Amino acid sequence: MKKLKVALVHDYLNEFGGAERVLLALSEMYPEAPIYTAFYKKGSQAHERFANKKIIPSWAQYVPGFVGKLHSPLRFLAPLIWRSFNFSGYDVVISSASWYITKGIDVPKKTPHVSYIHTPPRYLYGYQTSLEWQKYWLVRQYAKIVNHFLRMYDFESAQKPDVLVVNSQNVLKRVKKFYRRSAVVIYPPVDLPKVELATRGEYFLVISRIVGGKGLALAVEAANALKVPLKVVGNGAGWGSEEEKLKVLAGNTVEFLGHVSDAELSRLYAGAKAFLALAEDEDFGITPVEAMGAGTPVIAYRGGGYIETVVEGKTGIFFDELTAGSLAAAMKKIGLMYFPEDDCRKQAKLFSKEVFVEKMTRIIERAYEQKKNNKTRHPLFQIQWRV
Repeated sequence: MKKLKVALVHDYLNEFGGAERVLLALSEMYPEAPIYTAFYKKGSQAHERFANKKIIPSWAQYVPGFVGKLHSPLRFLAPLIWRSFNFSGYDVVISSASWYITKGIDVPKKTPHVSYIHTPPRYLYGYQTSLEWQKYWLVRQYAKIVNHFLRMYDFESAQKPDVLVVNSQNVLKRVKKFYRRSAVVIYPPVDLPKVELATRGEYFLVISRIVGGKGLALAVEAANALKVPLKVVGNGAGWGSEEEKLKVLAGNTVEFLGHVSDAELSRLYAGAKAFLALAEDEDFGITPVEAMGAGTPVIAYRGGGYIETVVEGKTGIFFDELTAGSLAAAMKKIGLMYFPEDDCRKQAKLFSKEVFVEKMTRIIERAYEQKKNNKTRHPLFQIQWRV
């Protein structure tokens, strides 16, 4: 196999979350690959992590106000943004696609396009989002019009890539339902510095962007009720004021740490009594796996991608109702249980960076070879592309 000339495409570079960790792994696989993106925010966590890469933003980068506030209300410009890029001269194009419909790019006919789908855009299909925009009448009316056309565009865009890769069985179900296509499941890579601590602390840990839809209020309410230490890692994002609301709600056992380094993150994981995974329908959820990689058990809501990673009774426990009472009961229960650290670490290894790189390399090289040999996508897509 010759050395491939690869282009990477990502929604935008602002916050650094699970999608950006996937992009980082892809960028390390292909260190010379430029990153095409709708825009980047200078000084942001994501921009800083990719500062040594060649970043190619769209024309939207230079529209006044677009990077700061307008990229969301002007999301109907996404088709124009992605069609403005020229991918001539590349052997493979890999898109990292979520809510800005990155998979809508146009690539040359002889160039394979592999699209890693984090999720179909949640706001288009009725899934909970970080901002409860539906409660604003004017925004709701505007969204009805814009989202109608974006759903059609999203479906058409999903038919373009030669290969769809998804981050979980949970997202695979959505892809089959909304795009009428199958896909390959390759879990996101988990790769954090390893830390060994002599003793484990008594605090519970939550790591998340501080926005709506992440169950953070449940964690604060449960910690208040039990009067147990809770550490919250992450910054506020978007238009909402969730962080201010939570700080008002929080009792004196709750600590907000903001953004921390990966080394500090590993230390916090390793020292926690348990990690809390609280989103109602998480696409995948990389943080519970990171926690298990540090030998820490997980308390997770029974839904979404969590049920694919946490093994009940072995690496954590589930709770069934999204209420502070149900979570508090689980927090009390886990204190009476023992979870061998080795069991947690073994489970996390199933989602290692090495596994991700091996499977993605196989898919990308196979896509290149088939395109080079003028083979088209097979009707039995899920059989042909199984890894």
